[in-house]
Amino acid sequence: MKILIAHSRYRSAAPSGENAIVDEEALLLRSAGHEVVSFERASDTIAQLPFPRRAALPVRSVWNPSVRRTLTDLLLAEQPDVMHVHNTFPMLSPSVLDAARDTGIPVVATLHNYKLLCASGDFFREGRPCHACAGGSLAPALAHGCYRGSHAAAVPVVAGLATNRERWRRRVAAYLFISQSQRDLMRGLALPQDRVFVRHHGVAVPEIPAPRASGRERRVAYAGRLDEAKGVPLLLAAWETFREAEPTARLRLVIAGDGPLGPLVRSWAARRPEVEYVGALSRAEARGVLASSLAAVVPSAWEETFGLAAVEAMAAGTVPLLPAHGSFPELVSDGVDGVLFAPGSSAALAAAFAAVDRQPAQHVLLGWTARTTHRARFTPEVALAGLMNVFDFAIEHPVTVQGGTR
Repeated sequence: MKILIAHSRYRSAAPSGENAIVDEEALLLRSAGHEVVSFERASDTIAQLPFPRRAALPVRSVWNPSVRRTLTDLLLAEQPDVMHVHNTFPMLSPSVLDAARDTGIPVVATLHNYKLLCASGDFFREGRPCHACAGGSLAPALAHGCYRGSHAAAVPVVAGLATNRERWRRRVAAYLFISQSQRDLMRGLALPQDRVFVRHHGVAVPEIPAPRASGRERRVAYAGRLDEAKGVPLLLAAWETFREAEPTARLRLVIAGDGPLGPLVRSWAARRPEVEYVGALSRAEARGVLASSLAAVVPSAWEETFGLAAVEAMAAGTVPLLPAHGSFPELVSDGVDGVLFAPGSSAALAAAFAAVDRQPAQHVLLGWTARTTHRARFTPEVALAGLMNVFDFAIEHPVTVQGGTR
């Protein structure tokens, strides 16, 4: 099969799991013998744009005629079997859907976040989940300035959502949600349900030997972006609660990553000898930290649509400690291959830390079961089989536009 992948890349200064997933999918498809053509624009280039083009970017994020023309020419030249659309904001815009319609190429769209309903893309506001726009209304996003905390910045984003909502509903042959919980939260989009599918991402990790308690460091690891939505304030508060209740505990905490809360975390860790802050690591280095720890904590305050960090921990044979909301309850079974705690509760997370400290061997076994779950449900091979099934569906069931089949 020949697949064209369309993706607006997030800034490299803010490492993106979505960028990584897109890159790994392209590699996986090629390794399986498929031909892949990439159509990408990178947000890194915005700073180099002449001022008039930078000023026009908010409008072009709603509709970009240049992208439509360029992509139309590429589709005509390449004639792919299907176009797989990932992120379109801000560098591509939904004009990519019209380029596909004009050339008769079926579209599969993977929805990685909540962006088609939520201006910020995460259903998260003022430190907690927010579903004010989940029913389809865009007024709350304008009222609260939900894009970058700015009313002015929210206007073009909301305008794009309003302008292109019907385009997303009518010009996509198959929609891929990355968890059932994401699909449920986005029912307000009113997508044609016979074209909606759920497919988890696949995560590949090199083989590791069966773990033993003696082969793991007595620590819990956090690896991810350091911001409020990822639950970093909860992590710090829970660790303090745990240490106050268990002052002689042997468990340590290692934090890998960077972001807006990086300076706060660095200062906080420097005052605690049992905490190590290692800063931003490569993905391979972060996986190494996970694989050598007793547990991985993923304290997300927002309702993750998938939870790549959790599945990467499972792939490394490390038990994840997860809040029981968003996609997490469908990724693990509490006490079997993961630990679920009450969302937003520092006391509940502190209790999970105490359990790891008191029962390291049991958590090693949970981690090994988590790795077994990963191999059954979240490998690249499982993900690829699901993706190819959806590609086949899109090709066999093209959407009908204005009385004709595209």
